[in-house]
Amino acid sequence: MKKDSIKNVSTMAKYEKIAFDIATKILKREYAEGQKLYGRSTLAGSYNVSPETIRRAVALLQSMGIVEVLQGSGINVKDRAAAKKYVQSFNHRQDLLRARESYLQLLEEKRTLDRKIEEQMDKVLMYSSRLLSILPRVGEIVVEKNSTLVDKSLQDLQFRRETDATIIAVERKGDEIFSPDKDFILKEGDCIIFIASSDKTDKIEKYVNSQIL
Repeated sequence: MKKDSIKNVSTMAKYEKIAFDIATKILKREYAEGQKLYGRSTLAGSYNVSPETIRRAVALLQSMGIVEVLQGSGINVKDRAAAKKYVQSFNHRQDLLRARESYLQLLEEKRTLDRKIEEQMDKVLMYSSRLLSILPRVGEIVVEKNSTLVDKSLQDLQFRRETDATIIAVERKGDEIFSPDKDFILKEGDCIIFIASSDKTDKIEKYVNSQIL
């Protein structure tokens, strides 16, 4: 018996770096509001990554209101102010990682520099709080053959109520359906793409396990 599989994106994944680069270009006005970006295939070639990586980067930017994806129209720049907020949040996380590394180094060397250690810990606590509340994570749930999710509508799932996560798209046989409506029926092999804060993983895994026949 297979379980519905759930994939967690690791910290500083490629799609996040690409999303940051695109947001930075929007902030610098290299891409103007209302401008159409290159297609996903072109972006994948430009960044030398897979179309799936580009899809996740675009999904992250869309979830934060930086771009919008319109069926038949492509990817359009939506909000420069949202891009600025994301760039600032991304830089906060870089500060967090550097502070954490420095803190661990101080512990390893067993130095008695209490003042510096306390300063670094304060940074870790401050930036950790910001990270949990600002930066979401993109995850996926694959609907397996023996799952009770098969032939259920998105309304039947009550996904947001049960997990505090939001479904942003469903991939079916290579096609991506962004913002599917509540009557969308899931089929075996569908890949549910969702946005959730990093502290909701256990809640999502519990929900997934509850859907096994």
